[in-house]
Amino acid sequence: MIAAVSALGMTAALAGCGGPGGSSDVTLRLVAADYGDSKATSSQRYWESVVKDYESRHPGTKVEVSVYPWTDVDRRVKEMVAAGHAPDMAQIGAYADYAAKGQLYKVDDLLSIPVQANFVSQLTDAGQMNQTQYGMPFASSTRLLFFNKTLFSEAGITPPATWDELASDARALKAKGVKFPYALPLGPEEAQAETMQWLLSGGSTGYTDDVGTYSIDSAQNVHTFSWIKDELVGKGLTGPVAPAKLNRAAAFAAFTRGEVGMLVGHPTLMQQAASKGVKFGMVPMPGVDGRTKSTMGVADWMMAFKKNGHGEQVGDFLDFVYQDKNVLDFSHRYNLLPVTASASDAMASDKGDKDLEPFLAQLPSSQLYPVGKTSWAGVSADIKRQIAKAVAPTADPAEILGSLQTKATLADSQS
Repeated sequence: MIAAVSALGMTAALAGCGGPGGSSDVTLRLVAADYGDSKATSSQRYWESVVKDYESRHPGTKVEVSVYPWTDVDRRVKEMVAAGHAPDMAQIGAYADYAAKGQLYKVDDLLSIPVQANFVSQLTDAGQMNQTQYGMPFASSTRLLFFNKTLFSEAGITPPATWDELASDARALKAKGVKFPYALPLGPEEAQAETMQWLLSGGSTGYTDDVGTYSIDSAQNVHTFSWIKDELVGKGLTGPVAPAKLNRAAAFAAFTRGEVGMLVGHPTLMQQAASKGVKFGMVPMPGVDGRTKSTMGVADWMMAFKKNGHGEQVGDFLDFVYQDKNVLDFSHRYNLLPVTASASDAMASDKGDKDLEPFLAQLPSSQLYPVGKTSWAGVSADIKRQIAKAVAPTADPAEILGSLQTKATLADSQS
């Protein structure tokens, strides 16, 4: 996913003290993520449309939106908050640090009951800290295994349902000269995503156990990375670029060039591959003995800062943002999944959204990152830097996962 931030390092201006539609003017400032890949597809255009529509109905409220790339957004918001100039709203990757410091409004204090109750339940749960919701899901996606139909046909193979079948298919693709039989992006861009999908396919619950305690070095997870190291990387089935050097964007680009047999992808890859004429299919991620029971889900978050005291106006604006027409507009623009139940139902029943149906079907059983932990941002950064070492030729996966576990446990105890 990609993000954005408010360049306006100032507090929102309150020219009086009226509510929505009152006599006093209020300017709300929103920092938002950029999900586009060019000026023409920038999220700025989406927000301009939403804001224009909202302001026409609420003449007493102005909304200023600044959009930044994901590489900058979290840092910019952090700097603004540290300087005492928090935006009214930020739509970024994580909310827990701000919630833990008491800087965010509770969702109960912002949204109307129908809007709050309409969020997809898994996303509502992920937006909670200590059983109180502070994070409002804004965009979501799940993951499937993409495969190149042409390369599979030439190799005489079918999509895998188990790890053994995946390895067998990768060997057949390699024998046909495919550059990346299975692309394994464990570079620092999004290594935590590839890792979690594999942990889930190994039968674990991901980075934490059923009660929310870090379990990175569980027996299941160690077995998973030992298998990846021995059966894929060690046998030359992941291509000429070391997993530590391969980022998700580069792996996706290679898939669109017809150089990849299989890789884990999200909905955006469909459009990219189709635009390059790649014939592809999608199946659930293979597991040890069959299809994985749960897939990885990802959500980005909207949050509202208390600093400027505009809770009533912010809540009114966000009630508007989460109307089905706006949720679906955003989802369609960027091939993402709706975060509300009503918009999800609308997408599921729309024949025009048939290509997103496999991802939508995965959402109810998806597992998300432990974003409610204030330690997660640091733990995620450690995983990005270190996890590829677990599949290096001379590595001991148990040692690498154990080191990550030790750091995660310490970070969690200090948060």
